[in-house]
Amino acid sequence: MAGAAGRASRRADRGHRLRVSNQGISGNRMLNNGIGVAASARFDRDVLATPGLGYVVLSVGGNDLAISFAPRDGDGPLADFLKVFPGAPVTTDDVIAGYRQLIARAYDHGVRVYATTIAPYEGAEVYTPEGESARQAVNEWIRTSGAFDTVLDFDAVWRDPARPSRIREDFHVGDHLHGSDAGYRALADSIDLSLFS
Repeated sequence: MAGAAGRASRRADRGHRLRVSNQGISGNRMLNNGIGVAASARFDRDVLATPGLGYVVLSVGGNDLAISFAPRDGDGPLADFLKVFPGAPVTTDDVIAGYRQLIARAYDHGVRVYATTIAPYEGAEVYTPEGESARQAVNEWIRTSGAFDTVLDFDAVWRDPARPSRIREDFHVGDHLHGSDAGYRALADSIDLSLFS
């Protein structure tokens, strides 16, 4: 076994118990409904009500930005796709305020809060330079604000060093947005499991 899963298994063999409850929904957003109820609306029920919860990893906000800054140029498959996501576009300030709200709610429950940076997505249909600027601004806040107990820098793991607004070719499934098995393995391997002990 390799990576985080192997390390978790070895920790379990030594008597350490680490449980993961993934409450992510593909395509979900933090602030507005769309594919599922917004993360901020379901956070207490789906996350904070988890028995024995000690840590929360917030990996949300990317879809808020990508959908808000996506090209809006008439008809076609992208226009039809965007109709699935109601609500007004959000700003970087809105996303940061959403993070602050989730952090406060988690701290009220005595839970440590970790965040992942938002991965690049140039090459995806929803990409725009404005969305990239927003992603970079939110990532800078995630990395430097001190608002989180720890930052897991998934952007740094996935980005192409030659073109940082794109995911490395071997780390996405061909859509420049979703990870390949190798991409997700790299994210898992980047996590220091001692953060959860």
